[in-house]
Amino acid sequence: MKSITLTRTPTEKYYASVLVDDEKTEAVAITDLQSTQVVGVDVGLTDIAITSTGVKTGNPRFVKNAQLNLKRKQKKLSRCKKGSKGRAKARLLVAKAHERVAFARNDFQHKLSKQLIDENQAVIVETLKVKNMLKNHCLARSIADAGWHSLITRLDYKAKQAGKHLVKIDQWFASSKTCSCCGHKQENMPLNVRSWTCECGYLADRDINAAINIRQQGILKLKAEGLSVSANGGKRKSSTLLVAA
Repeated sequence: MKSITLTRTPTEKYYASVLVDDEKTEAVAITDLQSTQVVGVDVGLTDIAITSTGVKTGNPRFVKNAQLNLKRKQKKLSRCKKGSKGRAKARLLVAKAHERVAFARNDFQHKLSKQLIDENQAVIVETLKVKNMLKNHCLARSIADAGWHSLITRLDYKAKQAGKHLVKIDQWFASSKTCSCCGHKQENMPLNVRSWTCECGYLADRDINAAINIRQQGILKLKAEGLSVSANGGKRKSSTLLVAA
């Protein structure tokens, strides 16, 4: 045992974080990858994660769904007299409501990240500057609710534990504007355009097309790092997985 850290949450719960040395060595990273086990992941607001295989995982929107309950409890708290027992009880109810939202998001992200890592040898994502995105006042609340940064953080450490790879591509790569079939880049691609037809005739779903481009860029980056990515054929089977909000 190395250390124990005790913390108390706003809901007056105590947690002990125990750091121990299990004397296990780190997982050896896979060097010979199969292309069928390399997946590109594009994140979004309607669907939290879209993979290059065509799987879409719906965004549960935890804060939005709990908004009425949070607003009601916060309004009751604001009406209570400062220093009163009633205010202390109301504050605890607000803290518990926020805690439930946080626990639900953490549980969802842990399951999703574990599924992606377990099913693939490498996961490719975009480099996201969430702080800059939050400056968009129209989408800031939805972006914060999605929790992209925490999802990618969980993918990162789960990949290291399993000896697999999480690759982050250049944030300026135009994954949505570029045709994954011929490589032609569209000049404009507003957010309301969810599908488009390239000049080569390819009908592209905006998100799946972006995920395919992300995967292709990730494979190039893996090869540049000296890793082997071998192709063993097989047709891509597209499917849609929606998580109920």
